Amino acid sequence: MSTQNVNTPETRLDPRAFAALGEGQIAYVKPMRSDEVKRLFPQAPDLAPDLELFALLSASGTPILLTDSRDAALANAWAQDLRTVGLN
Repeated sequence: MSTQNVNTPETRLDPRAFAALGEGQIAYVKPMRSDEVKRLFPQAPDLAPDLELFALLSASGTPILLTDSRDAALANAWAQDLRTVGLN
């Protein structure tokens, strides 16, 4: 078995290329509080404080959807043929 150093100049990705990995194919669901919404969704109306919400974000972090249900966010990803991945 051989090992390959993925941190060589030949294999290093610039930040823009890294952000584009999985774009249009992968998304993730981010739980958030209503107090955080304006940062990702500036056009969102004012919301009651401390609501638990879920944002569906593209692989690059671009907001796609905001909902009050994790299941709705996952269903929207599925409807758009996006594979959801978990973040640790």
